[in-house]
Amino acid sequence: MALLISVGAWVPVVEGQSPVDRALDVGLGVLAFALVLLRRRRPFAVAVVTTLLTTFSSLATGPSILAIVSLATGGAWAQIVVAGALSVLCGELHIRLYPTVQTDPGWLTLAAGVVFTSATLAWGMYIGSRRELLWTLRRRAEVAEAERDLRASQSRIEERSRIAREMHDVLAHRISQISVRAGALNYRTDLTRDEMRDSAGVIRESAHEALTDLRGVLGVLRGDSGELQHAPQPTYVDLADLVEDARRSGMRIAYADTVDAPVPDATGRTVYRIVQEGVTNSRKHAPGAGLDIDLGGTPQEGITVVLRNALGFGRSSTPGSGLGLVGLTERAQLRGGRLEHGVCGDEFVLRAWMPWGP
Repeated sequence: MALLISVGAWVPVVEGQSPVDRALDVGLGVLAFALVLLRRRRPFAVAVVTTLLTTFSSLATGPSILAIVSLATGGAWAQIVVAGALSVLCGELHIRLYPTVQTDPGWLTLAAGVVFTSATLAWGMYIGSRRELLWTLRRRAEVAEAERDLRASQSRIEERSRIAREMHDVLAHRISQISVRAGALNYRTDLTRDEMRDSAGVIRESAHEALTDLRGVLGVLRGDSGELQHAPQPTYVDLADLVEDARRSGMRIAYADTVDAPVPDATGRTVYRIVQEGVTNSRKHAPGAGLDIDLGGTPQEGITVVLRNALGFGRSSTPGSGLGLVGLTERAQLRGGRLEHGVCGDEFVLRAWMPWGP
């Protein structure tokens, strides 16, 4: 297009040029075409030089227009105004130097030069705005894709963390029962056939319950539709069954519950998990010790859970991850409560407080 513009501007004047002027026009035109290749590196300098060359060369008109359009795409207003004014001025000087091409009144050629230069700059600014818009849209799409991938990654991490917590809360209790019973069968050589049969039955029942709980956890966490499901979870009213189940497995538990009002399900689930973790830890780390469980509270004061067991009783072959109490602390804090644990004298004490909640 620049070449066509240059030829169109050169044809009307070529007949009136002397051989020297014609050679100068062609030489400067070729120079302008060479310089315009550098317009993206030095847009303002190239635009100024090629525009100045149009004063003496009609063939430099095309490269000058191309350089001005390229400059206008950058949106630098000061440079655009300077380049536009210089283009109009050089056009007028060219007409004065070559009066043979002047067939119209001076004011008309000046107005035409201003209009043409303004249109050229406007076209360059339009191209620049369109490029900026496309870049912005592309950038937004990239950011949106990155945020989508980040959200997906965070969702997977949160889902895995929730699965890990639920697996620990639900299965650790059952597996510890199986481990304790199996350890007893391994070390006890004085058991009768009936006692061994009863222990094997408890192990089989606990294993069956562990498998049932595992299926329940997986079903709760992820349904066929891909959405989180909310299957029935153990609540405060199930604590008595948990204690009785632990007693049947051989644990000595003193259980005191002075809460006389219905506990909300959300709070009850957290309290249930705390007691369950305390029973599991007592069975694993102090299998021969008694466990005291005290529950109390009111809707105004919240619920207090205290579990105590003596230290140094028995030996457990069940390994511990050390993360159960960490997860319980996080669970309690998410509900607005607190959980503390540690050795107090010759006892290990697990103490938690939970707000009553809605």
